[in-house]
Order: sequence, then structure tokens, then C-alpha cells
Amino acid sequence: MTLRELAHERWLTVPNALSFVRLLGVPLFLWLLLGPQADGWALVVLVASGVTDWLDGRIARALDQYSRLGELLDPLADRLYTVATLVAFLVRGIVPWWVLALIIGRDLVVSLALPVLRRKGYLAFPVLYLGKAATLNLLYAFPLLLLAQMDWPGADLARPFAYAFTAWGIALHLWSGTLYLIQLVRSPVAPPAR
Repeated sequence: MTLRELAHERWLTVPNALSFVRLLGVPLFLWLLLGPQADGWALVVLVASGVTDWLDGRIARALDQYSRLGELLDPLADRLYTVATLVAFLVRGIVPWWVLALIIGRDLVVSLALPVLRRKGYLAFPVLYLGKAATLNLLYAFPLLLLAQMDWPGADLARPFAYAFTAWGIALHLWSGTLYLIQLVRSPVAPPAR
């Protein structure tokens, strides 16, 4: 095993700890939005999640603390926050059902394509920057959507930005999903490992 492979086996890293904290924030965020409807505190949790998402990647690169666990935890936390936020927003009437259907539907289609990709000999789709851009837009949209529905003077100012980031995020999310499916169709069967 090389040093690089050994480095990928680390579990106790700062980025992994940040991702784990983000995962713990999901139920807290849901409770704040759906229980006491403490939107201000829910916004704090959501923004903290976005900051720690940015930090864990930055720290992983700066300290060379990449790990297989981190490669799983980071997108898992992203997806859980996305689904939790959309479901809570739907329940609260902040977004219509079709927003949830488009975003989660795309993720389901890509997830269902993974077994076919694995049969071709690949573990996962290569990361697309378009997908990262979609996630970034949605990470901006969610706090803005929350701000837009809160009772404060800036709600009217936040609303068009919230809608714009939501539309861009959905469009990029659907486009990246389409590109993943095109990759699936075009990818040859991988040669067997030796």
C-alpha cells in the first residue's frame, strides 16, 4: 500500500469531523423549521452548514486530509441538507411541490443509473463542475428563500435573488443529471482490473 493509499484510509480528520457536524445539524435544522418554526435559528444552522461545507474541502486540500470516508460524508451531507430543506420548505409552503420533484427526481434518476454504471466497471460518475455549480446555487437559494418568507424589511429584496438562485440551481442540476446519463450511455465497459 502506498502512502497516498494509506492517506485515503484516515478516518479521524478535520474535514471528516466538519462533515459529521454538518450531518448532526440536519435533524436540528428540520426541528427548528417544522417544530417551533424558529426561522432565524434555522437560517443560522443552514448558513453554518454551507460554511462548514466550504471549509471541509478547503482544509482537506490545505492539509492533504483526503479520505474515502470524506468522499462519502461530504456529498451525503449535501444531499441530506438538500432533501431536508426541500421537504421542510414544501411542508411550510415556501416552495411548490414541483421544485422538490425536479431536484429529488433528478437525484433518483442518477442514483438508479449507478448500478448500470457499476456493471460497466465504474464506481461512480466523475464529478462535474456543473453539478458543483448547481449545488452552490441551491446553497445560496435556500437561505435566501428562508429570508424572503420571514417578516423583516429585507424580505422583498431577498425574494428575487432567492427565485433566481433557485431557478439557476434547478436548471444546472437537471443539466448535470442529463450529462451524467449521457456519460453512462457513452462509457465503454471498463477493462477488468489486473
